[in-house]
Amino acid sequence: MVIELLSAALQDGNYGKALNGKDENGKLAPYHLGHFFIAIDTGHFVGEEETRKKAGEIIRSVRNSTKAPGCDRIYTAGEKEYDIWQQRKDSGVPINESVQKEMNEVRDELGLTQYKFPWE
Repeated sequence: MVIELLSAALQDGNYGKALNGKDENGKLAPYHLGHFFIAIDTGHFVGEEETRKKAGEIIRSVRNSTKAPGCDRIYTAGEKEYDIWQQRKDSGVPINESVQKEMNEVRDELGLTQYKFPWE
């Protein structure tokens, strides 16, 4: 909520349901999205070590909260993306068949016949 206040109220940006990208008639509309960035030197407060410790406690508390039915984990910001990155750094980025076909066609069109893609 604090981020929404800083990103919307201070900049006259949209918030809540107004961020769905549609107008009152359901037609596509600009988001009118506000942004807010801040850098904080924790050394002026409790220090880096105490900040990291408290942040870890907060994250563990959130992750240990009661989960919704059918859910076995609560993710915090960036975790899903990090997990995917971990998978893909070893196995590569999946490329769907239509893109594979297009890449094959471009390669052939350019006469790069010595090159083979991993999916071939």
